[in-house]
Amino acid sequence: MSPRNILFIMCDQLRFDYLGCTGHPSIRTPHIDALATRGVRFDRAYVQSPICGPSRMSFYTGRYVRSHGSSWNMVPLKVGERTLGEYLRPHGLRTVLCGKTHMTADIEGMQRLGVETSSDIGALLSECGFEVWDRLDGVHPTGGKMPSHYNAYLNEQGYDGENPWEDWANSGEDEDGTILSGWLMQNAGRPARVKLEDSESNYTTTRAMEFIDQAGDDPWCLHLSYIKPHWPYIAPAPYHDMYGAGDVPPAIRSEEELQDPHPLLAAYHAHRTSKCMARDDVREAVIPAYMGLITQIDDQIGVLMAHLEAAGKLDDTLIVFTSDHGDYLGDHWLGEKELFHDPSVRVPLIVVDPDPAADATRGTVNSDLVEAIDLVPTLIEASGGEVPDHILEGHSLMPLLHGAKDWPRGTAVSEYDFAFREARTLLGTEIRDSRAVMVFDGRWKLVHVTGFRPMLFDLETDPQEFRDLGDDPAHAETRDRLGAELLRWTERLRTRTTITDARVDRLTEVEKDEGIWIGFWNEADVARAKKAPKGRS
Repeated sequence: MSPRNILFIMCDQLRFDYLGCTGHPSIRTPHIDALATRGVRFDRAYVQSPICGPSRMSFYTGRYVRSHGSSWNMVPLKVGERTLGEYLRPHGLRTVLCGKTHMTADIEGMQRLGVETSSDIGALLSECGFEVWDRLDGVHPTGGKMPSHYNAYLNEQGYDGENPWEDWANSGEDEDGTILSGWLMQNAGRPARVKLEDSESNYTTTRAMEFIDQAGDDPWCLHLSYIKPHWPYIAPAPYHDMYGAGDVPPAIRSEEELQDPHPLLAAYHAHRTSKCMARDDVREAVIPAYMGLITQIDDQIGVLMAHLEAAGKLDDTLIVFTSDHGDYLGDHWLGEKELFHDPSVRVPLIVVDPDPAADATRGTVNSDLVEAIDLVPTLIEASGGEVPDHILEGHSLMPLLHGAKDWPRGTAVSEYDFAFREARTLLGTEIRDSRAVMVFDGRWKLVHVTGFRPMLFDLETDPQEFRDLGDDPAHAETRDRLGAELLRWTERLRTRTTITDARVDRLTEVEKDEGIWIGFWNEADVARAKKAPKGRS
């Protein structure tokens, strides 16, 4: 039974281990935990790049970063790349965005093809294939990356200023009424000046429910994409002080990591964000606010589930809950994300399939290696479509949701283009060579860095990834094996996307059927070839 609706929920910068159902010792996320009870929680889910834009483009295209080409936040997604909406709309699902995509449109490509952004197809190409209900990528101090529905909403609610997000949602104030910037981490414990009901997460949920009501009985795929708990780390009351320093887990780091670190790791240790988040006082100020933002989202998911139930849609809606990447939060002496330790590259993933065929797996935890690119084929199959394997590089999760034990993936791959970061200038690498790729087989994690030795971690004996074995002679065989896996991965990238494998098979040796006999000596050779099985002369 195909679900009538799909609810695709994504958080921004939510770590895999900051939920109750994933083992956090004190965070309260009962509504997300309830989703895990109703569905399958995939415990080893990895994103294709540990930064917003490229990761999301892989979520939306079902393709690795090397294939879709959007390698960093400001790099446009090529105009020819198909995305989720293009796959689902033919099956009758209105595919709508409420929240963030971090999409950068390929304006140059559209102009080359004569496609106006104001046209129907141009609008879809500009918005990653989604019909925009409400796009909120986050707003910047200057007013943002794009005209913001949210800023207009805040003005309508009486919040003054040209950029009310900056002045109200991203600011607190002291006892004297002095406005304090949410960008400064020392202010993380202050409540945002905006009212709770007008804060980013509540606003986005409200807009999502408005869409559900407006859609009526028409089937839909709604991408509900929260911009939190991504920085700036400032939460509205009462979430700003819901947690305290006693709720902050000890940092996952070791002095060993500072002793002769890999050059790329050393360069990231030198970044301002890392120096700041490595401080205990910063962690104790920031992480409680981060946790509060997560619990706020959890409460909003509770509101949304109640709304779906009241509308009679809960039992025929497939629900996905995930994140685009994690957050180091001072682990490994790092801030932000961007490298390949689990706090950065591993994400929560919960899928609730309403089909009775999934009853046997409800409430289970799956430990197969899954990737962000698996969601597009999953949602296509759930909608009754045929998965275009010559384009998509992920695998549908539907068999696992319905109790299958076999899974075709033995390794997970993630990529990062650090050409845009200070690390490149610190290392002195060329822009084209500023790349790193992770390959992980469930135990061994190899990070290939162009121009440098690899990193290698054994997560069986070193689950916290403290000991880099990348230059240990005793592990040369493992490095060679994973290097070969990485080469095999590059060989299997889907670069032929305009023709299916089935059509390739039909066209094999087609020139002979058309009377084009190349390399034949005489009529007897031709006669024998006509009798031979296809593909053999």
